Amino acid sequence: MKVPIGVLALQGDFAAHMRALVEAGADPVEVRRTEQISTLRGLILPGGESTTLLKLLSEYRFDDAISGFHRRGGFLFGTCAGLILLANEVVGPPQRSLGLLDLTVRRNAYGRQVDSFAGMGMLRMNGGSPRRAEMVFIRAPRIERVGPGVEVLGDLDGEPTLVRQGRVWGSTFHPELAPGSEIHRAFVEAVGGD
Repeated sequence: MKVPIGVLALQGDFAAHMRALVEAGADPVEVRRTEQISTLRGLILPGGESTTLLKLLSEYRFDDAISGFHRRGGFLFGTCAGLILLANEVVGPPQRSLGLLDLTVRRNAYGRQVDSFAGMGMLRMNGGSPRRAEMVFIRAPRIERVGPGVEVLGDLDGEPTLVRQGRVWGSTFHPELAPGSEIHRAFVEAVGGD
């Protein structure tokens, strides 16, 4: 039986995450109502526009639902704006967040939409040897501080880009837009293996 993983489908590139999860062997669900979360073991918060996402989370009570999901043992993975939502400190400018990942994150730190780029970073997944991987950055945040309980799984030129703190994962880039589904597969395995 496949592990139930959802993708928050309020705004942003949720469809690309759905495709990546299918490639990774999952049977994902688009999450549009808070009551759907109670049936899941994992939830991806996609990229998009963090201010808009925050407004929608509050308006539809997803902020409480996601925090409760985390307290009950659910796995979370925030990418780009999703990472901003999960970080416990947001700067550039300051912004409230769910505070579930011990990081300081600066919004839009890699520049504007026209400055978007794909770079070759390094991944260190599941204790394996570091390997080069494409990372796609779109108005991406930058991680400025990593808390003591946070593991860095990927970087670009020495700056952390993929992190994990227990059951909470985050990336500054868009793994759903790069070739392959290695990161989604690792998340699916982590959710299924707990």
